[in-house]
Amino acid sequence: MSVLTSRPVVRWLVPVAAVVTVIGGGAALGRFAAEAEPSLPPRSAAQLLVDLQTARFEGLSGTVVQRADLGLPPIAGLLSDDGPASLLTGSHTLRVWHSGPKQQRIALVDTLGQRDFIRDGRDVWLWNSRTNTATHRVLADDEDVAVPPGVPATPQDAAAQALAAIDPTTEVSVGRAATVAGRDAYELVLAPRDAASLVHQVRIAIDATEHLPLRFEVFAEGGDRPAFEVAFTQIDYARPDPDQFTFNPPPGVQITEKKGGWDHPESRDDEEQPDLRAVGTGWTTVLVAKVGDVGSAAAAEDVPDLDLLAGQLPAVQGDWGSGRLFRSDLVTALLTDDGRLIVGAVSPERLYEVARG
Repeated sequence: MSVLTSRPVVRWLVPVAAVVTVIGGGAALGRFAAEAEPSLPPRSAAQLLVDLQTARFEGLSGTVVQRADLGLPPIAGLLSDDGPASLLTGSHTLRVWHSGPKQQRIALVDTLGQRDFIRDGRDVWLWNSRTNTATHRVLADDEDVAVPPGVPATPQDAAAQALAAIDPTTEVSVGRAATVAGRDAYELVLAPRDAASLVHQVRIAIDATEHLPLRFEVFAEGGDRPAFEVAFTQIDYARPDPDQFTFNPPPGVQITEKKGGWDHPESRDDEEQPDLRAVGTGWTTVLVAKVGDVGSAAAAEDVPDLDLLAGQLPAVQGDWGSGRLFRSDLVTALLTDDGRLIVGAVSPERLYEVARG
């Protein structure tokens, strides 16, 4: 399978969502343990881009660690312990297995239990050990499925989304060689030229022989340490045992049967369909969603009380209207009084421009 197989657009809405489309952070995080810089033959940025686009792998297994801190205000209920919002802060450990395009497994392990995404051919399972519940989906013969919301991005996912943003406003260069998970790697550096972007650099460490993204880092303007990073800490390119892709329901598990993938018409729930749209392209893409009156509590289970959120944010106003503004090093979010959430890795002025339009 291609290492740049991408996910569909984010569908689940939480305040400062865009965890896939715009990855950001407030407090700087320490880098994964540095290793000696290897000596590798020179390779241009163009060659590394070709390596990424043409790389193929039949199987792998490994451990991935993701670290993020969006600098969100300490509001009770803002970040749930389970679900997409929980991925916006802290550290998360994943075990991953791939064996061709139709066999994959991702296990998110945390202090509260384990969540597994398992695909074996047409059968797809989502299991939550904390609630001992599972969802089973059967795909059509020609249907594909992406990793669902609520599962952190791997270095491949994050790299694919960043590379999709490359356009004439992007400066592409080669960084220093690195050793990641015991593998020698080249470093591809992406830097937006658009002053409206809050991203300083994105650095992608690429396996020198297998050409797989091993580490993905985001740096804010003025930051010398990554504000977001996801990286393999251990990787093996051997095909995993087929038993890894067989789900054996534990005793007492509650199973829900659904048809097709996440976008199947009979599979979607109303709460999974917020009015969400993207404005702009590349590094300054902004997400706009209708969330109702910010003066009333959010009714959806996965959306925290917007009263509490708005009350701790500074009030702003202009010819676009009025609302509340959240700012961190890499993410800016605007909650307007007319019930819109506008968020992006951009300056406030860009959000006001979108709100005005």
